[in-house]
Amino acid sequence: MAKAKRMYGCTECGATFPKWAGQCGECGAWNTLTETMLEAGAATPSGRGGWAGQQAQVKTLAEVSVEEVPRFSTVSGELDRVLGGGLVDGSVVLIGGDPGIGKSTILLQTLCNIAQRLPALYVTGEESQQQVAMRARRLELPQDKLKVMTETCIESIIEVARREQPKVMVIDSIQTIFTEQLQSAPGGVAQVRESAALLVRYAKQSGTAIFLVGHVTKEGALAGPRVLEHMVDTVLYFEGESDGRLRLLRAVKNRFGAVNELGVFGMTDKGLKEVTNPSAIFLTRAQEEVPGSVVMATWEGTRPMLVEVQALVDTSHMANPRRVTLGLDQNRLAMLLAVLHRHGGIPTYDQDVFLNVVGGVKVLETASDLALMAAVISSLRNKPLPHDLLVFGEIGLSGEIRPVPSGQERLKEAAKHGFKRAIVPKGNAPKEAPPGLQVIAVTRLEQALDALFE
Repeated sequence: MAKAKRMYGCTECGATFPKWAGQCGECGAWNTLTETMLEAGAATPSGRGGWAGQQAQVKTLAEVSVEEVPRFSTVSGELDRVLGGGLVDGSVVLIGGDPGIGKSTILLQTLCNIAQRLPALYVTGEESQQQVAMRARRLELPQDKLKVMTETCIESIIEVARREQPKVMVIDSIQTIFTEQLQSAPGGVAQVRESAALLVRYAKQSGTAIFLVGHVTKEGALAGPRVLEHMVDTVLYFEGESDGRLRLLRAVKNRFGAVNELGVFGMTDKGLKEVTNPSAIFLTRAQEEVPGSVVMATWEGTRPMLVEVQALVDTSHMANPRRVTLGLDQNRLAMLLAVLHRHGGIPTYDQDVFLNVVGGVKVLETASDLALMAAVISSLRNKPLPHDLLVFGEIGLSGEIRPVPSGQERLKEAAKHGFKRAIVPKGNAPKEAPPGLQVIAVTRLEQALDALFE
């Protein structure tokens, strides 16, 4: 019997070494090398040819065909939006999120609908066929066409896939899959990396679109080697609270579309339902005007979205006042409070400041600066802002108000939802304002404060 070869793999970057060391020589992480047993004479899957398992060909760019990549719909408008317009033949999509967030639910819904017109295969290593069937019946999904298989060996999965020839296949989850060429337990760095490599190669050879479900760590990152995200074509993250009603699906990598695209779903007793007008959901506000609340227009992927920003400013009884944000960058809040003190003459060094974006949305762009400041001052002065007021703009360190991209589209979205006034950077002021919307253009923080509380 051949003697097994002992290797050590880094859990952070996936690099392998013949000897153990306290620090990874590739990424510099400490205490991340774990032991992996490799059968002697067995070549690793990633060592044979390219990702598609084909011979290397050299061509000039002029000789390469640039025909548009064909896509097909997933029957979910929001999922198609996040994917860049639909699924691409031979693409590999990795979807991650917290337990119970809805990863298996949305993929089961998608495959049941796709199976009505295209062959589809659902492979699960975490549930039995009976559990999958029970969920499909509870969600009232069509069940007569989708094929389900319970298997964790990657060689067996690919053998069945070559026989069944599905157009779309789901692997739930990649952490439960193992290859017989490695002796380590499923979920290890080497097992995840090599199993994913075999699936990617099969997808490119056969043209099958594959969804991979990925577990996440307690920090929220995808579990397994970092190289897993580099192998796949698209990486999607499910966001939201597991006990909440809204689920947000965000693309952080997409070789066939725009990144940071956002899909909005509502969790119901019949599964995930797409929300085609998310602004109407996020703008469910109290009837009376309250201090510390203002609406801003954020840009997510290819569309504007109106969200409510809330602030609570209260006297601090601590030596270091608290700065807490939910859905916003905490470091940027500290910077903007310093700008507010320097150029607006409003100190907050003795105040606790709490900020929240309603609905669980994460606002990552700088267009939220002016709305953030408006909410803070409104709470500090205990003066409510009008319901029909919209604010957006970036604030510089010298107190100037800078323009942001897609200002015209943001104003049109505000006018569509009945807003009457908008305070925006001068660079975003349109030549002709949308009907019924008064646009106030400002260039300095002082002008913005005067316009807010005149």
